[in-house]
Amino acid sequence: MMKKALVLLADGFEEVEAITPIDYLRRAGIMVTTAAIFGGEMVKGSHNVGILADTTLEKLTAQDSKQNFAANAADWDAVVLPGGGMGSENLAASAAVGSFVKAMAAAGKLVCAICAAPAVVLAPLGLLKGRRFTCYPGMEAQTSGSAVSGATWTEDRVVVDGTLITSRGAGTAGEFAAAIIGKLAGEAEAEKVGKAVLL
Repeated sequence: MMKKALVLLADGFEEVEAITPIDYLRRAGIMVTTAAIFGGEMVKGSHNVGILADTTLEKLTAQDSKQNFAANAADWDAVVLPGGGMGSENLAASAAVGSFVKAMAAAGKLVCAICAAPAVVLAPLGLLKGRRFTCYPGMEAQTSGSAVSGATWTEDRVVVDGTLITSRGAGTAGEFAAAIIGKLAGEAEAEKVGKAVLL
C-alpha cells in the first residue's frame, strides 16, 4: 500500500524546507498532499514564492463535523511541518494544526519538523517531552518548561527519535527528506533518491 504524507503550509513557510521533502518523497513513490492553513489554497513563502496547495486542512477535516482528528490521522503515515519564522508561528497559531499533529503522534505516525517548527510548533504541544531533537540554531532556547521536560537538544543535522524526525534548516532539507523516506519506504529507497539528486 502506498504511503501517504501530509505537508502543512502556512504563510511565511521556508520554501526549501517545504519543496525539498515534497519533491524527494514523491520521487520515492510516496503520495504527498499539501494542505494550506487558513483561507484558500494559495500560500506565500518567506521569500515571496507562491505555492498552490492541493487542499486546505479545513477541507480535509470538513467531512467530520466533530473534527475527530484521531480519525483523520488514521489516513496518513506522516505529517511534515516546514519551518520559517512566520510560517512556524502561523502553524502554531492554528488549533486545527495542533490537534491534528497531536493525533498523529498519538497514533504512532511520523511527525517531521524542521528549522523553527520543532521549537515553535512541537514544543508547546508537549511533543518534545523526553525526546531527542534538533532545530534551527538558537531556537532551542525557547524549548524550556514542563512541556519539554526531559527533551534533549543536539547539534545533529537530522535527529530521528522513533516516530519523531527533526532537522536544522534549509541546508539540511535534503537529509531531512531522506530520513523521512527511510522511515516510510526503507533505507534502500532513501539511498536511491539521494544518489539520483546527488545528495
